[in-house]
Amino acid sequence: MDSNLKRTIILEHYQNPKNKGLINDDSYINVNMNNESCIDEINLMVKIEDGIIKDIRFDGEACAICTSATSVMISTLIGKSVSDAKEILRNYEYMIDEKDYNEELLEEASIYSDIAKQPNRKKCALLAWWGIKKVIGENKD
Repeated sequence: MDSNLKRTIILEHYQNPKNKGLINDDSYINVNMNNESCIDEINLMVKIEDGIIKDIRFDGEACAICTSATSVMISTLIGKSVSDAKEILRNYEYMIDEKDYNEELLEEASIYSDIAKQPNRKKCALLAWWGIKKVIGENKD
């Protein structure tokens, strides 16, 4: 994918993030994630029913990469089974770590394929994904 297109998509997700704003609903699993090396701190709410990720919401203060990566993650994972989400997450982490990965499986999340060129931004791109990993690690497929 062209680097200008990647930037455009990242900027769009930063300026207009998906599902930003928390709600009061006990059926969601909540997790707080923060990056000790910068300002990134996000709260995630995840609703899983019958092994399917039905909804993900977030709020917090975060940089452009973290906010956009959270929004892209939400778009990528809603409607997926927990087992599919685990496979997507594994491939996303592989991509960030410059290992072999399935780009097609990542859908729009593949826009972060160049993030390894900026090692100090890896945590920004991974923070929300690590939060989802915590949530789905607690749920059976």
